[in-house]
Amino acid sequence: MDRQRSHVLEAPTTDGFVYGVSPAMQTVNEMASEIARTDIPVLIVGESGTGKDAYARLIHRLSPKGELRLQKIDCVMFDPTQLTTQRYQSSEDVLPGEALGTIYFDNVQELDMGSQRALLSLLPDEQSSDRKEENCGRVISSTRRSLESEVEEGRFRRELYFRLNGACLRLPPLRERAEDIPALAEHFLSKHAVHLKRKQPPVGNKAMQGLVAYRWPGNIRELENLARKIVVFGDVQLVLNDLHSTWIPDHTPIESGSQASLKVAARAASKRAERELILQALERTHWNRKRAARELQVSYKSLLYKIKQIGEPNT
Repeated sequence: MDRQRSHVLEAPTTDGFVYGVSPAMQTVNEMASEIARTDIPVLIVGESGTGKDAYARLIHRLSPKGELRLQKIDCVMFDPTQLTTQRYQSSEDVLPGEALGTIYFDNVQELDMGSQRALLSLLPDEQSSDRKEENCGRVISSTRRSLESEVEEGRFRRELYFRLNGACLRLPPLRERAEDIPALAEHFLSKHAVHLKRKQPPVGNKAMQGLVAYRWPGNIRELENLARKIVVFGDVQLVLNDLHSTWIPDHTPIESGSQASLKVAARAASKRAERELILQALERTHWNRKRAARELQVSYKSLLYKIKQIGEPNT
C-alpha cells in the first residue's frame, strides 16, 4: 500500500475518509490491506454507521481488480432475479463490456431464505476448480448483526454463511476508538465547509473533549451529521449544547422516577425531531430562511426564533 493510501480511504459517496490511529483501527487497517491482496470472500461486521461501506470500497480499491467496477446491492431491497445479471453482466448505468471487479452485498442479514438460496447457487465453490467467467466479481458482504446467531436461530443458511465468510473484518464502534474522534471531526468539518461553501468553525479543546466523551450511538455517521450541522450553523457550542442536553450518560441515575424520565425523554425526542426538520429544510433551500419557513409552514419570524433556540438545553 502506498503512502497516500495508508492515510486516506475512499468513502462511499464523498471525497475521503480518514484512517484511524487507535490500536483497534490499526489492526483493522492491516487486516484490510492483507485481505485486499487476495480474492477470497470478505464479511464485514459492525454496528450501523461504523464504516462498512467505506471498508468494502477500500478493499476493492486496493485489490488486483481495483480498477474495475464495484457493484453494490442493498439486500433490504434485493430481487433474486437480478443476481445473475448483477454478478456476470454489466448493468445499464456502466459502459458496455465493463468488467465487474467486486460485488458488494450490503445488509446481507436482510436476505430472506429464497434469496439466500439463489445467492448460494451463484457463488463459486472453493472446492471447485471452475471459476466460471473471467469477469466473475469478488464477493464482499456486510452485516450489522451476528450471522453466527442468525444461523443458530435458523434465519440464515449455514452453508451461505461459510461461503461468504472467507475472511471476517470486524469494525469497532466509535465509542471504542475515541482516539480517532479529533481527526474524524476535523475531516468532516473540512469536507462540509467546502461542500457548503462556508467557513470552517474552529473547535476548541473543551468542545473536543465533549465530543470524545460522548458515546456516539450512531457511530461515525452520527459524528459526520453533527459536523455538518456545526458548519451549517457556524457555531460549535450551539450544536454541542443540543447534543449534550439530550445525552444521558450510562452512569447517570434517574432521580425523579419513571414518570419524570418519560417526560424528559418525550421532550428531548420532540426537540431532536424539530431540530432535524429545520436543518433539513435549511439545507434543501441552501439556507434561504424564507423558503425554509414556507416549506415548514411556519412564519418567518417563528423560524428565526426556533433557529435561535436550537441548541439551548432544557428548552
